[in-house]
Amino acid sequence: MSKLILACVSVAAWYAMATATAEPVKVPVDSGEKGTVYVAPNVNSTENSAYTTGATVGVERPDGSGAYMGTDTSRPRPTYSLGASTGGNVSLNGGVQSDGKTNNGVKAGVTIKY
Repeated sequence: MSKLILACVSVAAWYAMATATAEPVKVPVDSGEKGTVYVAPNVNSTENSAYTTGATVGVERPDGSGAYMGTDTSRPRPTYSLGASTGGNVSLNGGVQSDGKTNNGVKAGVTIKY
């Protein structure tokens, strides 16, 4: 019985870690009643310093809609991304990323606010 409980706890802990996503830190550049323009740098730290490997620039509107574009230079070939989302209680989002050669991707999703 204790092995079953341990297995259930292990599965629950794995599920909690897998579903938790970290949001990037968005530094507001300009804000107004129409929305916020932000920069989200890709910051990597070492024991003595921190350095950036690209950033994302985007806009978020009060209704939750927005758009972004960015670059990631942490790999040998830089990766570029572009995307947008609608606002409201059911938000549709989509984006593309590419390094111009072999690393290409498309993503789409639905966010439901409750």
